[in-house]
Amino acid sequence: MRAVVWAVLLFVVAVVAATTLGTNDGLVSVAWGGWRADLSLNLFILVVLGACFLIMGATRAIDSLLTLPTRAAEWRALQRERAAQRALREAHLEFDAARYLRAQRAAEKVLGFSRAWPPIPESEEISLMALLVLASSLHRLQDREGRQRALDEALALAGRVKGRPAAEAPLLRAAEWALEDRDATLAHRWLEALPPGVARRTHALRLKLQATRLSGQHAEALKTARLLAKHQAFPTTATAGLLRSLCMQVLDAAHDGEQLRQAWATLEPTDRRDALLVAHAARRAARLGAAADGRAWARPLWDRLPELSADERSALALALCEGLEGVGPEWLAPMESALGLAPDGGAPSAVAAAAGMTFAARGLWGRAAAPLERAARAPELPGDVRRRAWRLLAQAAQGVGDERRALDCEHEASRID
Repeated sequence: MRAVVWAVLLFVVAVVAATTLGTNDGLVSVAWGGWRADLSLNLFILVVLGACFLIMGATRAIDSLLTLPTRAAEWRALQRERAAQRALREAHLEFDAARYLRAQRAAEKVLGFSRAWPPIPESEEISLMALLVLASSLHRLQDREGRQRALDEALALAGRVKGRPAAEAPLLRAAEWALEDRDATLAHRWLEALPPGVARRTHALRLKLQATRLSGQHAEALKTARLLAKHQAFPTTATAGLLRSLCMQVLDAAHDGEQLRQAWATLEPTDRRDALLVAHAARRAARLGAAADGRAWARPLWDRLPELSADERSALALALCEGLEGVGPEWLAPMESALGLAPDGGAPSAVAAAAGMTFAARGLWGRAAAPLERAARAPELPGDVRRRAWRLLAQAAQGVGDERRALDCEHEASRID
């Protein structure tokens, strides 16, 4: 197709030249000293055009000759840049393939190309990428000193490289390595060095979450996890489990009732509606001598017991079994209602244990006997709950003077591991 176009253009030029120059009878006279030359106008035009082409060709030839050293240097730099890029790709591939010694050698080869004189284009960015691969390889090879040297060089180079990603990459990588080394203090230091915008990125928040959990800063870890949950950084089921676990750690960090109440106040309303978390809080309150607070936190959920799942009912009931010290009469009616719901498959044994122990704590031994008997004979309940139920039954039997029954109950309690 191109040949056809050129042929058509050639024909057009020939036609135009024939029509314009064929009838041209002009004459050009050139006088020089005592000489005179007469040329036709057509020949003169051809001579001028030829001279222009010769001058242009000679000019370009001279320019090419003069710029030959510069072009040769550019060609050599281009070849070195291509070699450096090939070595950098090789380093990344070897590192991803877990060939860390080969990746180290390839990265050192890249650094050799980028440090040579004259420098190749974008040599600083290429060097920074090679240093990161080198440091990562040395980290995998457990060479902490070599990794630190490469990291220090990368950090120094990042300050001279234009563009934020180049300056942020070494800091994020250093924080990851510190976490893998279980050094939470160093990880926090690297994360604090990040710019504010970078520190809010999902990956940086994940690193911060790991660092805060590693250092035992449970409240800060919970705050970070909530921010990640807003960014949808975890699956829904994993988010609920993680937040519940962190909330439990915040509650476990309390050493007395007052600290536990302060920790509970920091939780969000959605957390306070989590039955498993409420059960854990009530159990923790009972162990810290604040059983009344635990019962107060559990009461809203106990009033809507039918809406809870079987596991949630069981956890809440077993938590109440531990926190019945000083229980008041206001819990008798809720326990009666719970016993009416227990046989429908919710958590009959655990609910029966909680109800029976509540009645026993209020001195209603006749009403407590049947629920305690059911709980004591339930193999799915924890051993300490069953043991306590048998001993309460023994106490009730002693109260009515049935020593044989009391001995049998104590014997059953002693048989539980």
